[in-house]
Order: sequence, then C-alpha cells, then structure tokens
Amino acid sequence: MHTDTSPTLLITGGAGFIGSHLATELLQHGYGVRILDNLAPQVHGPDRQRPGHLDRRAEVFVGDIRDPHRLREALEGIDAVIHLAAVVGERSSMYRIEKYMSVNTTGTAVLLEALLDHPVERLIVASSSAVYGEGLYCSYNGTVYPKIRRSPGQTVKGDWEPRSPDGEVIYPLPTPETKEASPLSVYAVSKYDQEEMCRLIGDSYGIPTTILRLFSVYGPHQGYANPYSGMLTEYVSRLLQNLPVRLFEDGYQQRDFVSVHDAVRAFRLALESPGAAGGTFNIGSGRPYTFRTIANLLATITRRQHLSPVVTGTGRIGAIRHCIAEIGRAREVLGYDPAVTLEAGLLDLAAWVEAEIAQRQKVPAPLKIPTPSRLHV
Repeated sequence: MHTDTSPTLLITGGAGFIGSHLATELLQHGYGVRILDNLAPQVHGPDRQRPGHLDRRAEVFVGDIRDPHRLREALEGIDAVIHLAAVVGERSSMYRIEKYMSVNTTGTAVLLEALLDHPVERLIVASSSAVYGEGLYCSYNGTVYPKIRRSPGQTVKGDWEPRSPDGEVIYPLPTPETKEASPLSVYAVSKYDQEEMCRLIGDSYGIPTTILRLFSVYGPHQGYANPYSGMLTEYVSRLLQNLPVRLFEDGYQQRDFVSVHDAVRAFRLALESPGAAGGTFNIGSGRPYTFRTIANLLATITRRQHLSPVVTGTGRIGAIRHCIAEIGRAREVLGYDPAVTLEAGLLDLAAWVEAEIAQRQKVPAPLKIPTPSRLHV
C-alpha cells in the first residue's frame, strides 16, 4: 500500500520492544508513524518517559488501548493500523488472568469498535505462535499428530517429550498455519481471541486484515524479564555477570528464534503485499534451535565458555516442548525471507546488553562485543 502520498500508520503498543523497531523500519521507508502506547511504568519507568531509542520522527499518543476516546483521537488521519498492544508472557498469564484478557481481548474489541467509525486500508495484527500450543508432530512411521499436550504427571517425572496417545515418543515437524489452534495458556487464548475477532470484523466490515503469528522474536531493547523469547536478554545479562544460564526442563526444548529486524520487515511486507489481505502468516526463521544451543552460543559470544548452563529439571505451567515455523506461505505471498543469521542476531543482542550494563554502571564495556555490520536489511 506504499504510495507517494506517504500513508500514516498507527502502531498500537508502538513504544515497546517490537514496536520501536517497527517505527524505525516504516519511517525509513517513507511512512508516517503515530504510536499509541500507555508507557507502562513496569516497562518505561515510573515517569512513563518516551524511550530514548524510539525514533524522534514518530508521533506518540500516550493512552490505553482500552480507552475509546483516546483511541479515536489517535486514529484521526490514519490510513492503516498495526496492532501490537498486548500483555505478553505465557507463564504470568496463568495467574494474572483478568489482566491478560482485559488488555489483549477487551483492548482489541475496543480497537475494532473504533475502526467501525474510522475504516482503514489495512489492519495488521501481531499474533503469536503460542496459539498452536505444541507444534506439529509425527511418529517414526509417519503418523502426524496435530494436537498434542503433555500431561502434568508426565512432566513431574521428568519425561519431557510429548507422546502419542499410545505412549510412543513423537518428533517435531515445522508447523504450518493450517495446524489447528490448541492454546495452552491464558496468553495464548487471548492472542487467538484477537485473531478471531479481527478476522470476523475485518470480513464483515470490509477491513482488509492480516494476521502475523510471531515466533520467538529477540533483539536489542528487549526487557530483561520479557518471557516472549525465552529470556535471551536475561541469559546474556547473567553471563556478563559471570553467572551461568539457567535452563528449564532438560534444555532440549526447540524454538524458532527470529531477529526483531526480520520480524519488523515482515510487517512492512504485509502492508505492501497485495495478496496479504485476509491471510495468516508464520513469521520466524524456519529453523529449530534448542535452549542449550542458544546458551552455548551466547557463552561463546560473551567469552564465558567456562560457564556451563545449569539444567534445573523443572517445568513451567503452560510451557510447550517444541514449536518451529513453516514459513513457506510468508515467503511466497509476502516475499519474506529471514536475512539475519542466529549468530549475527545473538551478537547484536549481546552487544546491546553489554552496553546497557556499562551505561548503568557508568563504566566502559569490558568486552566491547562488536555489533554486526549489516543487520538492518
């Protein structure tokens, strides 16, 4: 939809981790950007200040996604909306149920009601791979299992791998968008609610809507305790403080880790791809990595190879074992092709964490981890 008229986009939750990177990506490609964000104190500090790394060209409206009056003000003059505003994290959603459903589900409902009075050319919704629950699996003889969950009794015994109904160990496959949703946390339920509401209202009222199911996004400016990507920022921080990484279960869980620079490019491509309207797309790297692999790579990057990860042997409520993205549809329709390698992306993350620690301590960065020369593709 990019034209010479420089369309203006509203990014809800745009001052957050992904949103701030997305604002830069869009501004660099000629879009006007407005952000609606509540600048939550737990993320942005008690003074609720605009983040220093947020591109100064972005206009910021401070407000809650559930405030219909502020939302309508933010929508004035807007051509398209990218909806990122959400509370993230599967573990905390299991005991902060009202908070997650209020912000994620009710907040989306308030946005959709506002869009009925202010139609836009495109609505892009940030969903999550969490809606799948466990990814797709198959047995050694080729039987496919699209809907699997581990029993609490199984994980209590330290039997971590999912099993077929007959008790057979099964093996993870890349998960396509056609897999049936099977949310295993309140967070996942709320994200699936967002998807279903946006599809329904988009179809009913002629609002071209695209769903992007993000896998484990990581990169600079991600909160230290942000659970969305498996706490990779915390891993780096621990290593730089000469503390070992702590791994849940046995550390062999597989995830699809995708650099934030690739993820935000996917949002822009979804805006610009005529075939994206009405579609749902996985956004990941298309490659599986275990948490042990990530921990060991980060130990090498931070020169802490002597710090072996500590395997806790404990599980977490709502956690899944394996989920890897099948990204063929995004490649074909959006022209999306992840360009940041895992090694370059982790180097980018580690360099940022090191600089942040040095700034807080007001000392030079001891390792001076180099930033990869070409990440913003």
